[in-house]
Parts: sequence; structure tokens; C-alpha cells
Amino acid sequence: MEIRDATTDDAPAIARIYNQGIEDRQATLETKLRTPEERIEWMTARSSRHPVMVAVDDGEVLAWAALNPFNARAAYDHVVEFSIYVAREARGRGVGNALLAALIERARAIGFHKIVLAGFPFNERGVKLYERHGFRTVGIYHEQGMLDGKWVDVILMEKMLG
Repeated sequence: MEIRDATTDDAPAIARIYNQGIEDRQATLETKLRTPEERIEWMTARSSRHPVMVAVDDGEVLAWAALNPFNARAAYDHVVEFSIYVAREARGRGVGNALLAALIERARAIGFHKIVLAGFPFNERGVKLYERHGFRTVGIYHEQGMLDGKWVDVILMEKMLG
């Protein structure tokens, strides 16, 4: 498996994998499915401090991850949030583990002091993955969003990089 920076050629696979995450209701409060064209716009609008990376095996994109701005205020310039999505058919094979390790190293190399995430506490596999990489829970937003007519909690986790 190879982990590399994403290109716009990866946009169809990134959209497909993101849409699986949206449909599975395990990783995001997003409900609007994405198109490859929208993902290209999203990718090209990003700064070099906020890369998108992919895990590829035998030419197939199995997962993607991105470093995202945490907050537009200058005081937060050293904090980064991240997203990670693994294709259904690649889950449980260590792809997310390898991609998250590479993403953390990339965040460190860019010079971020801390990496944070907001996820679902009921996504036990995700929470365990983050904990294996040294993330700690710092709080829960109770009833933070409505998904399919039900209130859902959001777990907040962080990892110091410095």
C-alpha cells in the first residue's frame, strides 16, 4: 500500500468513499452526497497547510484523509482538525491505521502543535483507532446534531504533536 498526496484524478474515489461514510451514518453529520466535481473544487481551494492524502493499493484508492482548518482566527493557526474515511471494502485491514499515522506525521512536519477531531462516540472502531494513536477524549457535545430525526452526541479528542 502507498500513501501519497491526493490529486484531482482521485476525486471520483474520494467522493465515492466520502459518500459511503455519509450513507453509513458512522462518521459525519453531513447528509449531502458529494460529486467528483465538488471534491475537485474542495481540493483545489485548499492551502498547502491543509493537504488531502490517499491510501492506494494496486492503483485503487482505499481511503482518504485531510488536514482541515480548525478555526479562521490567527490564534488557532497551530491547531488542525482532520477527516479520515476508509472505503467499506477496505475497513478492518489496517488502512485507516496506516493513513492516520502518515497524516499525524504530516501535521507534525507542517508545524502544527495539536491535532483534534470531532467524531461519534458510538463509532467504537474509530474511537479505538484514535486512542491507539495517542488521542485523548476532552469532552462530549451532547445532542450536537440531528441525524435521521435523532439527536446525536459528538466526542472531542486531541493529540499534542509538539
